[in-house]
Parts: sequence; C-alpha cells; structure tokens
Amino acid sequence: MSILNINWAVPTWDMFIVLFFFVAAFLYGFSLGRDRVIVVLVSLYMSLAVVNYAPFIKNLNPEINIATSLFAFKISAFLGIFLALFFFLSRSAILHSLARNSPPGQWWQVLLFSVLHTGLLVSIILSFLPADIINHLSPATQYVFTSEFGRFLWITLPILAMVGLT
Repeated sequence: MSILNINWAVPTWDMFIVLFFFVAAFLYGFSLGRDRVIVVLVSLYMSLAVVNYAPFIKNLNPEINIATSLFAFKISAFLGIFLALFFFLSRSAILHSLARNSPPGQWWQVLLFSVLHTGLLVSIILSFLPADIINHLSPATQYVFTSEFGRFLWITLPILAMVGLT
C-alpha cells in the first residue's frame, strides 16, 4: 500500500491502526521515557496473561452474543487490568529499581521500546477481535499484527530488548 494510493477522504481501519501505531510510538514513548515504557511493557504482559487464562471468560453465559460481547469483554478487561497494573507498578519498587540502577536511556532506546510497546499493544488488541473483523484488514496488517509469526515477534522482541538494553 503506497502513500500515494491512500484515499484520505475514506479512512480504513488499516489507516487508523498504522496512524495509531506511529503516533503512539513517538508521542507516548517520548513523553513517558524508557523506564516507564518498560513498566508499561511488564504491565502489558501481566494483563495478557490474566485475560488469556481467566477461567470466568470461558464460562460466560451462552445466551450472550459471543461474537460481539466476548471480544468487547476481553478488550475491556485487558485495558482495565493493564491500567490498574500500570498504576500500581509505576508506584512500586519496580520503577524505582529500574530508575536507580540504569541510566535514563538514549533517544533511540526510548524509540525502540515505544515501537515495541505499541506493536505489542496493537497485536494484543487485534488478537481479541473475531476473525470476520480481522479479515476486513489488509493482508499486510494481518501478517504484521495478527498472524502467528507476527504475534510471536511482538511478544518476543520486547523481551529481547528488555534483556539486552536494560
């Protein structure tokens, strides 16, 4: 998809996802700094684990329209748990130990962690959506964010970056 072929008068979900990805990676990451982005990453992993393995999600009332309600519930639960964990972890010893034991990080580290954080967040949110909604996205967006390989990369690259750069 070329930038010249984009119809800006009729935005698509793919355009929204790509714009969100770049805007969030740059603005959000630089406003938080490296140490807080790392706390965000840890919060994302913890939230994903809780939502994916919560037994009450699988036992929802079958009368609920599963196609629409389950993914909305998962996204809401994930974002709620994520925000709560980020709030508590950013005030805990984790952030203080990161900030005390390491330099604040260079601009490229902040940018890298921001890109990895945003990519992981987009991949997680899209993984909760039903397949019929995912099928409306472009093949490139599907491959980068929702394919097994893409999800694997978004899950593992932030871990490798945290191990190698902190």
